[in-house]
Amino acid sequence: MPLSQIRIIHQDSALLVVEKPTLLLSVPGRAEDNRDCLVTRLQEHGYPEARIVHRLDWETSGLIVLARNADAHRELSRQFHDREIDKAYTALCWGHPPQDSGQIELPLRYDPPTKPRHVVDMQEGRYALTFWQVLARYGDYSRVELTPVTGRSHQLRVHMLSLGHPLLGDRLYAHEQALHAYPRLCLHACRLTLTHPDTRMPLSFESAAPF
Repeated sequence: MPLSQIRIIHQDSALLVVEKPTLLLSVPGRAEDNRDCLVTRLQEHGYPEARIVHRLDWETSGLIVLARNADAHRELSRQFHDREIDKAYTALCWGHPPQDSGQIELPLRYDPPTKPRHVVDMQEGRYALTFWQVLARYGDYSRVELTPVTGRSHQLRVHMLSLGHPLLGDRLYAHEQALHAYPRLCLHACRLTLTHPDTRMPLSFESAAPF
């Protein structure tokens, strides 16, 4: 389980900020053959104390923060819970949104009959809010920046689908044209801003999308 694919962006006594590659779990899966993941690789290659604070989907790449002690884990978890941490993602979506920016406020829930998919459900879904902005327009697709206010599973993917603009390479939600337009899910956590759990100083990190 090599560490070479994981780029260390920042490290100190309280936390790690790393770049997760695509096609790597954030935490171990239930099956024994799904033990390989970001936190396991870090723990087995020099960071045995690393603790997961939040997750990125298996196919999503980009910035993720991990705690290095219990106090840091508690404080970073609180910041996520209280929505004090700012996150932004770069994505490629099919087609061209009619406006240059907007917001999507649609409740989401897990859909067991089509697992692991999530769906919009106005009655039983959990509140979810995403801001989006077009960065560039190309022939059949657009580059967008997505800023989730909430952190629901598959939120960005389902919200963009709800606009009629699924993400390129999305094997769960894209139609055939969007699916085959790119060989991977085009979703990358490009910006992360948090408060250091010890110094209380703001920290901001950026990572360029590989697509």
